[in-house]
Amino acid sequence: MYRRILVAVDGSATSKLALRHALGLGKDQRARVRLLNVIEDVAIAQWWMDIPRFIESMKVAGKKALDEGAALAKKAGVNAATAMVEARGRHVSDMILGDAKTFRADVIVMGTHGLRGLNRLVVGSDAERVLREAPVPVLLVRAQQPKRTQARRK
Repeated sequence: MYRRILVAVDGSATSKLALRHALGLGKDQRARVRLLNVIEDVAIAQWWMDIPRFIESMKVAGKKALDEGAALAKKAGVNAATAMVEARGRHVSDMILGDAKTFRADVIVMGTHGLRGLNRLVVGSDAERVLREAPVPVLLVRAQQPKRTQARRK
């Protein structure tokens, strides 16, 4: 059913969880998987004094996330390619949607932190924007929440 799977990776625990789901789906479907890292340069860098050094550190972290993802894909026996793009002031969600279109993805897989309330208003949600605007199915993998104890349930 799915021949081309796009998965957004950033190295976070949630992103790694989404990657594992994407690789499982990719193996099951014998699909091509594309690991995408978006460098959110301008929007964040405006608060950083040494912008070139900040952007370079983002690229190093992005490459690490892609390399780790590619190694996991290889270990899982999944055909995966990697790509890194710079947002250059655009929303990360726009970059993901654009890459999905170029790659001709059948499904987009990404992690979501499940922000609520004020955090969601201030930070926004790239996952929510992708979900609303994507022309293909989107699999959102939520961050693992701590298990609730019996005392908290009562």
